[in-house]
Amino acid sequence: MPLRFPGSGKVARDPVHHPLFARYYARFSVSAETRMGVGKVRDRLLAGLSGRVIEIGAGNGLNFAHYPSAVSEVVAIEPERLLRQLAVDAALRCEVPVDVVPGAAEALPVKSEAFDAVVISLVLCSVRDVPRALGEVRRVLRPGGVVRFFEHGKGGGRVMHLTQRTLDRTLWPYLSGGCHLAREPVAALRDAGFELGPYRQLLIPEKGPKMPSSYCVLGTAWRPGTDER
Repeated sequence: MPLRFPGSGKVARDPVHHPLFARYYARFSVSAETRMGVGKVRDRLLAGLSGRVIEIGAGNGLNFAHYPSAVSEVVAIEPERLLRQLAVDAALRCEVPVDVVPGAAEALPVKSEAFDAVVISLVLCSVRDVPRALGEVRRVLRPGGVVRFFEHGKGGGRVMHLTQRTLDRTLWPYLSGGCHLAREPVAALRDAGFELGPYRQLLIPEKGPKMPSSYCVLGTAWRPGTDER
């Protein structure tokens, strides 16, 4: 459903609009679940979660089927209209209650400290303002709440770093829905004031040629129990 400005009757533009990339991503991501092993990574990403969860950048909802039964509710934020429609369809097939909501990572349409966990999955590469988005993650997460992250970013040796930076400065973001290859999600979480838990580097796909987007990290972070910032 399109957003409306309160009291105006005018329909607001979606915060993100990449219809061609959304169609490509919807097809590619489904095949990657098994062909590239992403489905198994989603199992590890979400294992052990409970309570109220907000997922930021839910895409076409491929995480939904992996949420454990201890999760009481998922609020899934997705700004791109086509992907959001696919996420709604996925939510209807999910055993855990999922509410798919339009919105941008930099301005989450939810109350502060309302969630036990935040899930960020292949989204920090494409948000326009990473510090602001992670500030919103911190705002909506209760003190002591957990962040689960599965992201891709800077990796490989000097040649790969140069390739990633060159692609980021040229065509890659325009062809890939605003995605950037050389961002550093772990450093961004640390700079945003989260306490980092265990995390591991992994390649997607695990075997085969290494692509600029292959360098991923899977891990856990926490909002400190008392905010000192």
